[in-house]
Amino acid sequence: MTFFQDKEKEMLLLLEQLVNIDSGTSNKQGVDEVGAILQKKYEELDFTVDVRKELHHGNILIVKHKEAVNPEIIIIAHMDTVFKKGTASKRPFTIKGDRAYGPGVIDMKASHVTLLYAIKSLITENKSSFKNVQIILNSDEEIGTVISRKLIEEQAKGKKFALIMEPARKDGSLVSARRGGGRYTLHVKGKAAHSGLEPQNGLSAIEELAHKIVKLHQLNDYANGINVNVGIIEGGEAVNTVAPSALAHVDARISRMDQIEYIDQKVREICSTADVKGTTITIEGGITRPPMVKNEQTIELLEIVKEVGIELGINITDVATGGGSDASFTSALGVPTLDGFGPIGGYPHSVDEYLEITSLTERSLLLAKVIDRLSE
Repeated sequence: MTFFQDKEKEMLLLLEQLVNIDSGTSNKQGVDEVGAILQKKYEELDFTVDVRKELHHGNILIVKHKEAVNPEIIIIAHMDTVFKKGTASKRPFTIKGDRAYGPGVIDMKASHVTLLYAIKSLITENKSSFKNVQIILNSDEEIGTVISRKLIEEQAKGKKFALIMEPARKDGSLVSARRGGGRYTLHVKGKAAHSGLEPQNGLSAIEELAHKIVKLHQLNDYANGINVNVGIIEGGEAVNTVAPSALAHVDARISRMDQIEYIDQKVREICSTADVKGTTITIEGGITRPPMVKNEQTIELLEIVKEVGIELGINITDVATGGGSDASFTSALGVPTLDGFGPIGGYPHSVDEYLEITSLTERSLLLAKVIDRLSE
């Protein structure tokens, strides 16, 4: 732990630098600025950085040591946040007591610091296990990893373990299961008419959408981990006009692989037939993220991490969560996967987002020891 205690101030300075850069997913310049800083840090450690350039999103970085040969561990961390440009200047990185605050401080700027210094510690201790990792720093996780998913899946094939750098839960738990899901957008077309003069000549897109909302919500099966939520609706032109158009954004969540086809089929069946004759519906989207299932491979990996935790005096617990992450992609490929290897904090995506500062060094140590153990 001495290495990390000596480096804590240095780690916090790097974290401050990263947090004070706006890197929302749509802010390519900001994401690339974060990527450039991390690229330089890894290159200083004799790691090679393969920059996969993107036109509209931040570039994706593939990082491994120059002497690495077929590394067995893939580690994934995203550089994008959910915050709009200008957020960092309005509420920059601050420390209050034992906590640090700022946009993206826990999701997941602190994770990048944790990962970098875990690697540094292995190098300092003359371990060879730092050559056994391949790191993917992607730029679009907050919008579903639509650009980098294919690359992650390609790089994950053949790996023995996947460690995902999302933050640990508030109680320090790792994440052993995540729900999958996706988004749908419904476009409804009707026919406008004056609601006082000739309502009979109109076809209400809002009325049609209302039927669909009821039917979609009837797909909810909480006991089996299925949730469908129509979260945003728009429609109509004026209060005295039969609505010629309407729009709905739908969030779907599933817990098992076999539910992917089931839910997708049901959503499309509901939208295939009009309840208000003459209206039409087009549907976009689908289930884009498979669930991360806590299977035997996950449990075996978790037991190894728990053993390391015992040696370090850290009680390792695990939880399932409804939110998505890149862990779903590696898990679905059959790679033993655990998530939540970042430090401890809370309230991500909000003005109250925070990091427990003491966990920055503790979780760096845990990650370093796990990498070393998995490489034996």
